[in-house]
Amino acid sequence: MSQPPVRGRFAPTPSGLMHIGNMRTALLAWLQVRSAGGQFVLRMEDIDKPRCRPELAEQALADLRWLGLDWDEGPDIGGPFASYVQSERESFYHEALEKLKEEGRLYPCFCSRAELLMVASAPHGLSSEGPVYPGTCRMLTEEQREERRKDKTPSLRIAAPSHDICFDDLAAGPQRFPSSSGGDFVVRRADGIISYQLAVSVDDAAMGITDVLRGYDLLDSTPRQLLLYETLGLTAPRFAHVPLLLGEDGKRLAKRHGGMAIAAMRANGIRAEYIVGWIAAHSGLLDRPEPVRPDELVELFRLDRIPKEPITVTDAMLRQLTG
Repeated sequence: MSQPPVRGRFAPTPSGLMHIGNMRTALLAWLQVRSAGGQFVLRMEDIDKPRCRPELAEQALADLRWLGLDWDEGPDIGGPFASYVQSERESFYHEALEKLKEEGRLYPCFCSRAELLMVASAPHGLSSEGPVYPGTCRMLTEEQREERRKDKTPSLRIAAPSHDICFDDLAAGPQRFPSSSGGDFVVRRADGIISYQLAVSVDDAAMGITDVLRGYDLLDSTPRQLLLYETLGLTAPRFAHVPLLLGEDGKRLAKRHGGMAIAAMRANGIRAEYIVGWIAAHSGLLDRPEPVRPDELVELFRLDRIPKEPITVTDAMLRQLTG
């Protein structure tokens, strides 16, 4: 039986400027797809509307295109699975919620909104969503739920199964997550915003995504998404979680480390080919940083060449890039 064509994607959240860390993920995801002769999809994950800004979405498209990446479907060019903007796809998420409700998998949660604030955003590890939910509201009677509804609009949680979740990650290897690791998680916040976990799962399935390459910080979100695929009767993609770039403080490289924004580098006269070559050298694809275009790396890309451990970006390494 012939395999379906590879379809991969990159899905930035327009709540900040693109920086060298998420641009590296974009480049590696693009190379994985292009090296397989597949189709690359760009999707804007702006489901958390209060945090996202349209001008940042436009800037992300400009930064990606300037670096030399292209896409076959996306918010600016359309495609057979439009829209490619999450805030315009809410009807799909509500259909999924109805199905989960019909399956008897959802229950209302009346816990503090402060505990749930981050669930719409793409998390950087489950720790960003707070500790594992202890199931406080899972066993409430219908009478108790009706009484609490008088004072508070609930969020919706999915009742997680009691079995472990296992999968083979193409970059990180075999994974096993015990049932206790994720707990019952929120799929819709009390303010009506759909969670990242539900939106990304519904969208990847609807768009026929076969392969997802992303940062290692999202590895422990994967069991939650696999649970949603299983419960909704959807086909899950293959996952590859690659080690992160870290700052010298040991934290995930981000705009807080300064000088990381692609737009700032471009404004300072740094050529796109230098950035691509720097990323490639620190991702195992080149022996040393040298100017190169993304299309020149396609034949060099293999997942097994990417380092297995996080890479600490030192000041000296940054000087290689910024001069």
